[in-house]
Amino acid sequence: MASYDYDLLVLGAGPGGYVAAIRAAQLGLKTAVVEKDKPGGVCLNIGCIPSKAIIHSAELVRSAQELGELGAKVDLSSLDYAKVFAGSRKAADTLSRGVAFLLKKNNVELISGEGVITAAHEVQVRAAGGKDGAGVAGGGAGRKLTAKSILIATGSRPRPLPGFDFDEKLVLSSTGALMLQELPKRVCVLGGGAIGVEFAHIMNAFGVEVHLVEMLEHLLPLEDAEVAEVLTRSFKKRGIKIYTSTRASSYAKSGKALKVKLEGPEGAKELEVDKILLVVGRIPNTEGIGLEELGIATDKGFVPVGDHYQTPVPGVFAAGDVIRSPMLAHVASAEGELVAEYLAGHNPPARLDPHAMPGGVYCEPQVASFGLTEAQATEQKLDFQKAVFPYRGAGKSVAIGRTEGLVKILVQKETREILGAHVVGAEATELIHELLLAKTAELLPEDMATMIHAHPTLSEAVMEAARAAEGWAIHV
Repeated sequence: MASYDYDLLVLGAGPGGYVAAIRAAQLGLKTAVVEKDKPGGVCLNIGCIPSKAIIHSAELVRSAQELGELGAKVDLSSLDYAKVFAGSRKAADTLSRGVAFLLKKNNVELISGEGVITAAHEVQVRAAGGKDGAGVAGGGAGRKLTAKSILIATGSRPRPLPGFDFDEKLVLSSTGALMLQELPKRVCVLGGGAIGVEFAHIMNAFGVEVHLVEMLEHLLPLEDAEVAEVLTRSFKKRGIKIYTSTRASSYAKSGKALKVKLEGPEGAKELEVDKILLVVGRIPNTEGIGLEELGIATDKGFVPVGDHYQTPVPGVFAAGDVIRSPMLAHVASAEGELVAEYLAGHNPPARLDPHAMPGGVYCEPQVASFGLTEAQATEQKLDFQKAVFPYRGAGKSVAIGRTEGLVKILVQKETREILGAHVVGAEATELIHELLLAKTAELLPEDMATMIHAHPTLSEAVMEAARAAEGWAIHV
């Protein structure tokens, strides 16, 4: 029997990689992670965590403005966005150090450098930047490591767009936007998906003139259209300019400004802004890690996997943004856990249930969902019904002045199975989990409808939506 340095070697210490490594170590596998940058990956360092810290600050600013309705005079003229940025970096750095601590606590070796798979059970560690040799202080550059199993969890990066090359000065990626210490006066956000609407929310809250451009018919194209319409109305009330079914064809510098050409239903239009934020998706980081030499052909950069996330090469697995699944940190973590449990001899599911993956968008109002949208259920010709309950029917929403929103449940008529759920409104990203728990526990709408919910709470809107599915909502 072959002898290896490790039972599992993970490439990448993002949410997929570090969680898989820790879970594997908990299950008795000797594990190491190769990471070229800080532990935590994009999510902790230049994604989920710093963006949510900034969103929290944006919501404080909006709350301060609302105090005017109570007669208070709040002077925001001295607000220093550089301090908002500093707070976001502190949060990111704290959690990155926390991941390093967790790896050490669980006896997972953290190796600095870039890992390149040179054989089915072999990884060459190079210094960050792709060179062999001892180029990383205290790192593993120059080491050749062997492992019984290898997990590719190298994550993703912002997708470029022809004609709009990232320079992080005029054309920003999400990374560049998070690193701003001073906001522009005017910005054109290209991409109305989750990242785009979050940045539109942030910048609008801090007084930036925001133009939000989306090629498809509505904002948040992956979300339910009825939910997206609630968000669109809210954004328009706040003064965010929205252009749907519209594409940006080019831009040119004009003095200190940028002129962006748009093509939409009403013809050509030109915007004058200070910066462009390009957020039209992400692409997997799979180049230069040895896949071609290993005989693994990618599909537009994505690694093909079968049951238990195994690639066509035995002993090589992949999880997270490098495979065709939702590019969400929690999905990557869950996939990594399944790989670790499989390698440890447990009997986990072969794949995650795609209809039980929650998604959250942290703008205001928040958006959260799982499962099928109404359009998808219709396209699949399912015999379903929808139940919708407006936020304003829940007393708590009126009490706190957050009446924008709704809870929507899609139910299979005969079996009463929950096919999908969609929430838009205050704390939607928290409320979605009661609905998801019901689905995963194979509960029916009537179970939520008859469960006593504390009053007043926003979760009563979930109860009432379930009651609406059963035909007896009280407060609408």
